[in-house]
Amino acid sequence: MSTSPLPGSVIGGPKALLRIEGATLFAGSIAVFAHQGQHWWLYPALLLLPDIFMVGYLRDTKLGSIIYNLGHSYPAAGLLASIGFVTDSKLTIATAAIWFGHIGWDRMFGYGLKYGSSFKHTHLGDLEKHQ
Repeated sequence: MSTSPLPGSVIGGPKALLRIEGATLFAGSIAVFAHQGQHWWLYPALLLLPDIFMVGYLRDTKLGSIIYNLGHSYPAAGLLASIGFVTDSKLTIATAAIWFGHIGWDRMFGYGLKYGSSFKHTHLGDLEKHQ
């Protein structure tokens, strides 16, 4: 039985490609992390840290989606990586790689950027429906 997609979400081949891109980003983040010489326990220990950006949902879904999307899109992680490169801080670069890895991990499993209507409404589809 086919369900209509959430308006504004990606479907079909482009959705599959975005999930493959997520897997690629996740794998690339591990490669970058590996070259920073940090302890391997750090990667799994910090992988879920960006989910702290869900804190806005304690107030409401609109604020929650804004704050969540700030922590689950590339600009903030990119800024952290840039700071790491400018300051030659391997730990900062490694942390940014983990952050990018978290974003890739989420996209790989179909968790996309959130709409203000519901936590489960993402650019990759409705998490309540198995699209």
